[in-house]
Amino acid sequence: MSNPDLSSSALPLYLQISETLIREIAAGRLVDGERLPPERELARQYGTTVRTLRKSLSELEQQGMLERIQGSGNYVRATQSGRSVYSMFRLELPGGGGLPTADILSVHDMEKPGDLPDFGTSNRGTRIRRLRYLDDIVIAVEEIWLDGDAGRVDPAKLSESLYHYYQKQLGFWIRRAEDRVSIGVVPDWAPDAFRKSAGTTVGYIERLSWSQDRAPVEFSRTWFDPDQSIYIQRLT
Repeated sequence: MSNPDLSSSALPLYLQISETLIREIAAGRLVDGERLPPERELARQYGTTVRTLRKSLSELEQQGMLERIQGSGNYVRATQSGRSVYSMFRLELPGGGGLPTADILSVHDMEKPGDLPDFGTSNRGTRIRRLRYLDDIVIAVEEIWLDGDAGRVDPAKLSESLYHYYQKQLGFWIRRAEDRVSIGVVPDWAPDAFRKSAGTTVGYIERLSWSQDRAPVEFSRTWFDPDQSIYIQRLT
C-alpha cells in the first residue's frame, strides 16, 4: 500500500486518506477480504492521529467498502458502488492507484479560441492550466475550459478536484464525461517540472463533460507521461 505525502492537498486530511484507500481498492492493490494494518500503524503511515484515521475509515464503512469487526480489525469489502471525489480521474500509476493532486499554473477568463469544440452557451470561458501529480509524482499537464455561463471561477477556492469545486461553489455537478484517448505533443506552455519537453509525443486525452443540463459545460485536454502513468477505464 502506497503512502503518499498528503500535506500538499487542499482536501481535508481524512478525505485524502479515504480517497487514497478507495483508489487502492479500485486498482486491486487492496483486495476483498484483506485485513488492513492496525489503526495505530495506519495512522503513523499517513502521518495523522488515530482519531483522524477513524474518520477516514468511517467514510469507507458508510460506502460499504470496509467492514469493521470489533476485536478483529478492519476488512476491505471491494465494491463498485463507492463514491470518490476522483471517480472520474482516469489516470493511475503504472502499478495502480495514486492520490491525485495539482498545481494551478494559470486561471484566465477569456474568449474561447477557435480550436475548441462547440460546448456551452457562451463565447467566453475560464481557462485553467494545471500540473498534475499522483502520489507527488508529476504525471500530466492539463488545460480545462469551463463555459462562461456555468459560473465564475475563484482561483483562491479551487481544489484538486474541479468537479468537487463545481458542485460546492458553482452549484452544478458533472453527470457524465466522454473521453477520447490518443497521442499528442506537449504544448509549449508546459513547465519544466513535467520533464517532457514541448513537442514530445505523449498520451493525450480530450474530454467533454456534461452537467445536469443537456449541453456539455466543460472541455479539457490532458497530456500525460506514459512512463509515469496509465489511462484506466474500468467496466462495471
